Amino acid sequence: METITHNLFAVFIQILCFLYFIFPWNVIFTIIFAFISHIIVDDLSFITYHTPDPMKDDKFWLIWHYILFALMLSSIVIFIIPYWLSILFANIIDLWDWHILRPIQKRIKSKNPDSKWGDKYYMHQIVDWVRLKLFNWLPNRRYKKSGIVIEISIIIVFTILLSMLNVTLFFD
Repeated sequence: METITHNLFAVFIQILCFLYFIFPWNVIFTIIFAFISHIIVDDLSFITYHTPDPMKDDKFWLIWHYILFALMLSSIVIFIIPYWLSILFANIIDLWDWHILRPIQKRIKSKNPDSKWGDKYYMHQIVDWVRLKLFNWLPNRRYKKSGIVIEISIIIVFTILLSMLNVTLFFD
């Protein structure tokens, strides 16, 4: 799914961990559960409009991703100070795969197109493995534009949940 969804799950997880566990367990479980949440949320992305490659010629795709980008930036601005730990670990798989490993691999492949360097280091392999083992029964709606309804619903539900938990920007 998209970064906004990962961020909302992350904030929810950190709130629960800090509510129900004492130090250092609250920090440890926040890290573990936030990381696991990325795997689960990405596995559920198959039921949403989540094309594996950019579709920059499609106006619908562009508008949807401008909205998602604005929501992602808003979530970071609102939540980064108190919830940076969970946001970091809920997004670490994407940060590693998309922003560290992929650019390095692209540079290597420009010199040697047959290179397989880095393939085994992608963390999304974990996501793919879990999807095959646990979520292979889900319908593939990645190219169906109506899939945004599911992601919007998830974003709304978690926004409501966070407001019900009285999320503040500071810890008490």
